[in-house]
Amino acid sequence: MAISQDVEESGQEAAGQPFLQDESKWTHNSEERRPWMVYLSTLVAVCGSYEFGTCAGYSSPTQSAIINDLHLSLAEFSLFGSILTFGAMIGAITSGPIGDLLGRKGAMRVATGACVAGWLAIYFAQGVVALDIGRFATGYGMGVFSYVVPIFIAEIAPKNLRGALTTLNQFMICTAVSISFIIGNVLSWRTLALIGLVPCVILTFGLFFIPESPRWLAKERRQKEFETALQKLRGEDVDVSQEAAEIQDFVTTLEQLPKPKVTDLFQRMYLRSVIIGVGLMVCQQFGGINAICFYVANIFESAGFSVFIGTISYAILQVVVTGIGGLLMDKAGRKPLILVSASGLVLGCLLDAIAFYLKENNLAIQAVPLLTVAGVLVYIGSFSIGMGAVPWVVMSEIFPINIKGLAGSMATLTNWFGAWACSYTFNFLMAWSSYGTFLIYAVINAMAIGFVVLIVPETKGRSLEQIQAAING
Repeated sequence: MAISQDVEESGQEAAGQPFLQDESKWTHNSEERRPWMVYLSTLVAVCGSYEFGTCAGYSSPTQSAIINDLHLSLAEFSLFGSILTFGAMIGAITSGPIGDLLGRKGAMRVATGACVAGWLAIYFAQGVVALDIGRFATGYGMGVFSYVVPIFIAEIAPKNLRGALTTLNQFMICTAVSISFIIGNVLSWRTLALIGLVPCVILTFGLFFIPESPRWLAKERRQKEFETALQKLRGEDVDVSQEAAEIQDFVTTLEQLPKPKVTDLFQRMYLRSVIIGVGLMVCQQFGGINAICFYVANIFESAGFSVFIGTISYAILQVVVTGIGGLLMDKAGRKPLILVSASGLVLGCLLDAIAFYLKENNLAIQAVPLLTVAGVLVYIGSFSIGMGAVPWVVMSEIFPINIKGLAGSMATLTNWFGAWACSYTFNFLMAWSSYGTFLIYAVINAMAIGFVVLIVPETKGRSLEQIQAAING
């Protein structure tokens, strides 16, 4: 698809011009009031994030019990654990088109249905086949949730709250993983599967009480529903005419462009957004997070540190720091947070590399456990403050609504492929060189710093339409 320079420039002008006139009018009014419907809608949506976390955190505490009860081999359980990622990849591929076709609420319903079916299959499983089918289904739901939840929150939130509210996605994931790890040690694996249904039930009923994304409704030309949804989100006594006009102007501009195809994502007017979104997912995943997350107990054990103390410290730190990152998102900005985060990731990897180098060469053995736990905790604390949440926030902000489905699916698929590749290769890398593995992760995180400095824009305090104008300007 060829788009002329004149059309592209006029699209940018139409998208950007309205925001330079009197945007403070509606922003000031909305900031003076509490947007309760935005808060309620966000709380309902992040039940999907919590469900994501329950799926991700299920296999670790249940491994021994499932293997013993169903007489599985280690290879069969490994397939059960890893098939979640493959389901998530399929979910990522289909999440964008589903979100565009059925709306953001419709996509969340599809994801919820997949998770309900998956948990029930796991609960009633008497053999490996039902177990794997259930795990794949919950993975599919995870993949859809990982795209649609941050997108929905970004599209309903006022710009002054968007960063903090979108960060709740990552906070709820971390919280659910930590809770699943703790309660999974005292509950049976079948009971834990039933508990995974709780956020699905809340989400199913909650979706009846919240509005659809106004930006999606505007794109679908459902004018009356668009105006009603926006008014409900901002408050009945808030003048939304300026914001509504801005959204409508931007959507009108997008409608003048042909319907995008996958190849269109590589055209000049979209390419920078795609590079930013996909690049941040590469930085997030290939820096080692899933390897360290999945095998943290093995890392502590191999270094001679208490697995119980280390993993509990890991879980608590992750939740607390993710919450702090959410509070700082709309104050410090996206770019500073992710730069601080990536710098901490480099430091954490270097500490672990030094620890394992000392161990392999039988030097200062007494320092190895402390260096290892310090490296892991610095790593997870740094990841939680920025690299965990910021890529999802930025992804939800930078894609124009007409390519948001395709581009969002590509970025989410990249994320899940990176999660699989990193976790799959970790043991092979550790067998090759334990300290070399962490040096590789350190180099990747250092490269991420350069990518953010050179490519990623600051999106704090800008409307979604303003961000488009700035990226393409």
